[in-house]
Amino acid sequence: MQTEISLLPSDSDRALLVGRVFDPAIGGPSVVALHAGQVRDLTALAPTVSQLMEVDDIAALVAQSPIAAHWNLQDLLHDTLHNDRSRPRFLAPCDLQVIKACGVTFAGSMLERVIEEKAAGDVQLASSIRAEIGETIGSAVSKIRPGTEEALKVREFLVKKGLWSQYLEVGIGPDAEVFSKAPVLSAVGAGEDIGILKASHWNNPEPELVLTVNSRGQIRGATLGNDVNLRDIEGRSALLLGKAKDNNASCAIGPFIRVFDSGFTLDTARQLDISLEVHGPDGFQLSGKSSIRQISRDLADLVAQTCGPHHQYPDGFMLFTGTLFAPTDDRDRPGEGFTHKIGDVVRIASPQLGLLQNRVVYSEDAPAWTFGITQLMRNLAARGLLS
Repeated sequence: MQTEISLLPSDSDRALLVGRVFDPAIGGPSVVALHAGQVRDLTALAPTVSQLMEVDDIAALVAQSPIAAHWNLQDLLHDTLHNDRSRPRFLAPCDLQVIKACGVTFAGSMLERVIEEKAAGDVQLASSIRAEIGETIGSAVSKIRPGTEEALKVREFLVKKGLWSQYLEVGIGPDAEVFSKAPVLSAVGAGEDIGILKASHWNNPEPELVLTVNSRGQIRGATLGNDVNLRDIEGRSALLLGKAKDNNASCAIGPFIRVFDSGFTLDTARQLDISLEVHGPDGFQLSGKSSIRQISRDLADLVAQTCGPHHQYPDGFMLFTGTLFAPTDDRDRPGEGFTHKIGDVVRIASPQLGLLQNRVVYSEDAPAWTFGITQLMRNLAARGLLS
C-alpha cells in the first residue's frame, strides 16, 4: 500500500528540498523548504521559487526562515498524495520559471520517434516498421556522440539508405531539440491528475529529470517530471508538437526541487536512475527505467543550448532533459503496444528525488487551470509580500 513518506527522497533528512504549499485559508501558494523533517516558510524572504533560485546561499536563507507550525509535514504529504484540494497540499515546486523541454536526447527513445514518424501515428504500422528498421538504425546511432564527425558520417549513410529523419537530425546532429512544454504556472504537482487528450489513442508517460536553472544560467537543483507524450498526434506531423505536448494538466513536476549542495551535485544527477510504474484500473502493470548515464547529450550542454547570448530567461526556467523510456509492451492486442487508459496511476521515482505520482484523466475533464500570473501577483500583493 502506498505510504505518504514515499513522496520524499530516501535521504530526506540530509536533503534540502524546496516546494510550494497551497493553503485554501491563504488562497495562494507559499514557498517552503523541507529540512530535517521540518517545514520552513520562506515566502517572506523569497515570495517565489524563481526568486529563491537567484539567492547564492539558499541553505543560509532556509536557516533564517521560521518553522511553519501551522503546517504539519505528514498532513501535507497525506493530503497531497490523496489530492485533497480542500486542505493545504504541495503544488508543483516551480512558479514563474518558463517550462522548457529537450527531446530525442537518448538513442533508445530516438528510434521510437523515428518509428512514430514513419508510421504517421498508426500504432499497428509502427510494429512492423520497428521490426524492419529499428535494428538497422539502432546499430548505427546508439553509441555515437551528437554533432561529431562520426555522427555526420552516419547521417550520410542513413540518408543514402532512405532512413534519415527529423528526429535523427536532433538526435545526433549538432543542435538539440528544445521546445516550450507548458505555460508558466500550469504544471501539476504530485498527487494531482495528469491529462491526455480524448482525441489521442496512442500515448505514454515520459519519466524525466527536470533541472532548475536561474536567470544567470546556473543549474541550482533537480526534480522529477512527466512530459506526457501523445504519440499518434506528434507522429502525424512534427508541426503538431504543441497539440501533442501542451494541454491542460499535461505536465507534471515534483514533488520537490532538491537544491544542489555538497551531498547532491550535478554529477550526482548525471548518475541517476529514474523508475516508472503504471498501474491500470484493468490490472495492467508496466515498469521501466530511464538512466541518465545513457543520455547522448550532457546535462550542462542541454542548458547551454537553451539559454545564453541567444536566449535569456529573467525568471529562470525548468528544463525537462528527455527520457530513455519508450514503452512498446502490448496492452490490449498484439502489435498495438502501450497506451494509457483513464484511471492509470503513474509513479515516477528516484531514491534521491522522491516520488511523483499522478492519475491519468482526459485533459478536457481535469480541473481547469485558473491560477495564473495575474492571480499570483494579486495574492502576493494582498499578503504584503511584494515590495
